[in-house]
Amino acid sequence: MAFEGLAEKLSTAFKNLKSKGKLTEADVKSAMREVRLALLEADVNYKVAKDFTNKVTERAIGIQVMESLTPAQMVIKIVNEELTELMGGEQSRLEYASKPPTILMLCGLQGAGKTTHAGKLAAMLKKQGHRPMLVACDIYRPAAIKQLQVVGSQAGVAVFEQGNAKPVDICNAAVRHARDYGNDILILDTAGRLQIDEELMNELKELKGVLEPQEILLVVDAMTGQEAVNVAKAFDDLLSITGVILTKLDGDTRGGAALSVRAVTGKPIKYAGIGEKLTDLEVFHPDRMASRILGMGDVLTLIEDVQQSIDKKAAEQTARKMLQNKMDLNDLLEQFNQMKKMGPLKSVLSKLPGVDKQIKDVDIDDRIMDRSAAIILSMTPEERSNPSLMNPSRKRRIAAGCGMKVEDVNRLLKQFEQMQKMMKQVKGMKKRRFPGMPGMPGSGGMPF
Repeated sequence: MAFEGLAEKLSTAFKNLKSKGKLTEADVKSAMREVRLALLEADVNYKVAKDFTNKVTERAIGIQVMESLTPAQMVIKIVNEELTELMGGEQSRLEYASKPPTILMLCGLQGAGKTTHAGKLAAMLKKQGHRPMLVACDIYRPAAIKQLQVVGSQAGVAVFEQGNAKPVDICNAAVRHARDYGNDILILDTAGRLQIDEELMNELKELKGVLEPQEILLVVDAMTGQEAVNVAKAFDDLLSITGVILTKLDGDTRGGAALSVRAVTGKPIKYAGIGEKLTDLEVFHPDRMASRILGMGDVLTLIEDVQQSIDKKAAEQTARKMLQNKMDLNDLLEQFNQMKKMGPLKSVLSKLPGVDKQIKDVDIDDRIMDRSAAIILSMTPEERSNPSLMNPSRKRRIAAGCGMKVEDVNRLLKQFEQMQKMMKQVKGMKKRRFPGMPGMPGSGGMPF
């Protein structure tokens, strides 16, 4: 994940501060030197890193911090606030047209991921109740139109194209089509280019002048590091972009672009690409990203992921069964399926405070749930509903059916048995503390 190196170095700097009962001005300045070095190593713009540490130092050597009972915690709080401010302060939302369609123009360098992220953005907006349409404006790259059509099909949204017609003519026709067919958002997938390519850059200026898009979103590859900031500045100078989509933020990148783009261009990061799937696009929240960088987790995003991925009715039914100690292996299989919808297990756990550091070097195999699900699917409906029927011959048959060992089947059954015992204890505690209290039909929680 991005920021791993930065988070680790900041953690070391703050650990040294926490070891001191009372902070001196020299302690703060020494820690800020470490922070500045960490930012520069993360490919943050030099001026941005310098201004950031100067602001933190100025606030941190104030009387309120120095005389605090927990001065190190106060310094971390200040760093968190300044990091949040550095990345934009608060979430920046899309601007919508007063009269549909709203036009979102995506631009950027070749290979930055415009076409893919046009599809991701369309899928996200569709989920929010909109009727987006993708517009194929890249008439230069071979198979660009076909790629957009494939992405559009995967996202379940319409794609408008007119072959090799002029991009301006394509867009004007797309606007008319959208008004006739009720598409409220148009996402323009423009041709990738180098910022020095004057002819293609002028084409973007023409599109902007004719269409007057509500948003001009620059798609930037986070893997390009400091160069991403230079690209953002070049496009902003020419087009006055309204925001940035930062891609590959899940990769092995130093993350400096996310901390520098806003400060250098004054334009917010609106979305972040965090994976290859069409659903791997997040609204960028500066405060949550600051929390992740400082190892505080991101519980709010985790909650939103759960709400979007989990079937609330199924979760309530399972929770009710668990509390009544009536859960069977069919319910456990359903839980595995629900968990898989939330993405890689390591990514889910990394959003919990403190857990990200513990699992940083741990290789978490997501196939564990797949293997467990395969064992359950090899059972008969009767065995899933009543695991007590299991005997050695049944276990051998199940193991052979899913291509695993009897030991694997025993392990799953043992874990399920332990879970049942635990829920029985919880039920007993509830009865002792709250006699006569009914079950919890409103609980949408998850068992693990």
